Amino acid sequence: MNTLEPALELPSGSLNRPVFFGASALICLLVILATAFPDAAAEQFGTLQSQILDKASWFYVMTVAIILVVTLYLGASRFGDIKLGPDHAQPQFSYGSWFAMLFSAGMGIGLLFFGVSEPVMHFLTPPEQVPGTVEAAREALVLTFFHWGLHGWAIYALVALMLAFFAYRHNLPLTLRSALHPLIGDRIYGPIGHAVDIFAIISTIFGVATSLGYGVLQVNAGLNHLFEVPVAGSVQIGLILVITLLATVSVATGLEKGIRRLSELNMVLALALLALVVFLGPTSWLMEAFVHNSGNYLASLVDKTFNLYLYESSEWMGGWTLLYWGWWLSWAPFVGMFIARISRGRTIREFVTGVLVVPVGFTFFWMSVFGNSAIDLILNKGDQALAKVVEQDVALAFFAFLEHYPMSQLLSAVAIVMIIVFFVTSADSGAMVVDMLASGGQDETPVMQRVFWAAMIGLVAMVLLYAGGLASLQTATIASALPFSVALLACTYGLIKALRMDQTKRETLSQTNLAPTTGGATLSWDTRLQNVVRFSRKGQVERYLKCVVEPAMVSVAELLEMEQIDVRIAHDEAKGSVWLEVLHGEEIDFYYAVRPRAYAQPAFAGDEEAQEYFRAEVHLREGGQDYDIMGWNREQVLSDIVEQYEKHLHFLHLVR
Repeated sequence: MNTLEPALELPSGSLNRPVFFGASALICLLVILATAFPDAAAEQFGTLQSQILDKASWFYVMTVAIILVVTLYLGASRFGDIKLGPDHAQPQFSYGSWFAMLFSAGMGIGLLFFGVSEPVMHFLTPPEQVPGTVEAAREALVLTFFHWGLHGWAIYALVALMLAFFAYRHNLPLTLRSALHPLIGDRIYGPIGHAVDIFAIISTIFGVATSLGYGVLQVNAGLNHLFEVPVAGSVQIGLILVITLLATVSVATGLEKGIRRLSELNMVLALALLALVVFLGPTSWLMEAFVHNSGNYLASLVDKTFNLYLYESSEWMGGWTLLYWGWWLSWAPFVGMFIARISRGRTIREFVTGVLVVPVGFTFFWMSVFGNSAIDLILNKGDQALAKVVEQDVALAFFAFLEHYPMSQLLSAVAIVMIIVFFVTSADSGAMVVDMLASGGQDETPVMQRVFWAAMIGLVAMVLLYAGGLASLQTATIASALPFSVALLACTYGLIKALRMDQTKRETLSQTNLAPTTGGATLSWDTRLQNVVRFSRKGQVERYLKCVVEPAMVSVAELLEMEQIDVRIAHDEAKGSVWLEVLHGEEIDFYYAVRPRAYAQPAFAGDEEAQEYFRAEVHLREGGQDYDIMGWNREQVLSDIVEQYEKHLHFLHLVR
């Protein structure tokens, strides 16, 4: 089975009807069950989750460990040079915008909700140390880093890597089904693929909706703390309406304008709040704490990864680490899809480094600043009131902590704005991902489709918050991580298999053809030099393709047809390109195209008025090969086509 190219396509149009209507119906059914029988649903899902945590804790630990090792290996190995897209692809977003969107969609809101509370809770109730001691404080930050560090982001990275690789490198749909292509082939376009995408939609809708529902509790607590706004269901419903409206506007304006700009705003606010706390607090001590905590985390990484607390009580493990792994896994379809969407054109090494190092580094610094500061207030300054707030109301903990700083009202106001914007970016990116899943991977869809899914997320959050069904749906979402983790391990095997094939193909194309060396008389030195220093216009390149390149392709096609091999020649009028495609049935087809490609005119060129010049560049299935054949004669073009075809046949021989 050809694992690199799709032989079929999803249904035409902007909507994949089986996925759209199937997911919508199941979402409505689950919401009705969760709201009509909230206690029974919570009990059933809670029992299911308890059974999973009790019987499959070892499997979660092993799965997450394997994912981290595989992700680091892919970034450091020879596969790291492979691009998520054609060889000539360039990233759509700058590093700053890319990091901001990673930060906002991946875990931004968690920093505000758990930045103070989690380190303090580990300090007050550690799994092994004596509560409230210096040893407990040291362990508290290591555990917090462990839950928010490399393991969780490796889950996101691996899922996103699979989706981006198959979608942008091999033209499969940018949906979760594509990760299964190396395993089941073109059956991803049938009921199996529809079921996978429906699962991803349901997981995304409920994951974002439950987070939104719980998040407004923190916003309401902050508004009550600052302005004495009552903590009430009507206020929380109103907050969801506002956030949903903002998310709808954002997703309607698109990724480039809405989501990107909100993410950048969030990053600026987060950096400003972090800088203020560092500046107003014990700056030098906090920097030392960050270095110290990072070192302790790295030193204990292997031990923490495989520690199941086998000889102690397992309650802490089930209540913290395993729930975190389940939550990271359950969010992976949504966040992975979003990361894949914004990462086209980056190499695997660049991708892994960016997705792991930058968000994890920022998270560690944030947790060190807020977590160490809070523990210092309790341990060294005797502030037991903060400890009680953390134990009684996690949503209020962050605001109670900020009360210990000058300009606390300003800091709390910035925090509330951040929480709201974080939820807007989560909701709009979630709506965008769900819309892509329901549209066969297309991102240019009617605005009303994106608006529908944004409204659906808000509606589900409001209904569940009002009816008390949030807990049951959150538990169900986390429980779904078990079957997803099984599928993820299988897809990981398929990804490595496909990467090996891709690398083999790259090695067969390793020789770059800067000048023709075969095929007819070699160009004289003066002709070659003239070709190098003459900067052609688009019309010249297009005439060359029509008069020289296309006739050469016709000759190749005629000979191959005589050998009973399917071949076709086609044009792209918009790009001005011409290509030859040799069809190999179940094996990978050969594709050789020549395209006019524009470049900025160099300063030393003779024509000062010209702004750009064009090259006749060769493109293969893997993308642009970065060599120019402008000026080659017909025999030399023929020789180049045959040489590339020979390399392709050698590649097929190696992978059979």
